[in-house]
Amino acid sequence: MSRRVDGRKALVTGAATGMGRATAELFGRHGAKIVVFGLGGETLDVAAEASGGIAVRGDITSAADVARAIDACGGQLDIVVNAAGLMILDEPESLSDETWERSFAVNVTGAMMVCRAALPLLKQRGGSIVNIASVGAFNASGQNAAYSASKAALVSYTRSLAYAHGPDGIRANAVAPGWVRTPMSVQEMEAAAAVNGSTPDEEFAALTGRIALRRVAEPAEIASCCLFLASDDASFVTGAVLVADGGGRAPTQNRAV
Repeated sequence: MSRRVDGRKALVTGAATGMGRATAELFGRHGAKIVVFGLGGETLDVAAEASGGIAVRGDITSAADVARAIDACGGQLDIVVNAAGLMILDEPESLSDETWERSFAVNVTGAMMVCRAALPLLKQRGGSIVNIASVGAFNASGQNAAYSASKAALVSYTRSLAYAHGPDGIRANAVAPGWVRTPMSVQEMEAAAAVNGSTPDEEFAALTGRIALRRVAEPAEIASCCLFLASDDASFVTGAVLVADGGGRAPTQNRAV
């Protein structure tokens, strides 16, 4: 197997479960030295072991915790993947200040704090930042106003990073997944099932009818997108958004044929 990030140090946030964990494990298999950072307690420790790395338990919205994660990189950092995220179902009219603020704190401010703290190390050797956004940044719904707005802000921030630090040899890109079978999406399907009197599996099945590939993604598939963007295979890619939604945004899905 080609080791596409061999010898590089990668910091992955939100790595206890889902896309973050899959990314940490994939990068580890491709030769990266991994630091996983986030909440999750023992689950994060298991993810660190699975990726051959070390775990730093902490909150990405805490400057002190972020500093500990950067220190754990030991003076070398080549790749940052911000996979930590939060989604709280809401509606614009009843959206609370707390939901709005917490969504932005985790999805945007936390990612910014990690990137800001990582930049001095990344500038030493050049490197890559991959922020996991969402197709919600472009196609919002009435039930995730705060989440979609925060992911749109993350895309814009990523592009700012790309243009500000391209001269430093740092590339910054975003991945915008569609539906992925993660604990977060399962919770959303459980909530929908409770409203509709169905089951989570039935909700997932109904969902796939709106996706060109007729299925949701597995976390490992999004991890592969992150690996591409972090590796030299994407050496001339920066300020980009890689949409990985199985064709869920394809215009043909809106045609009455």
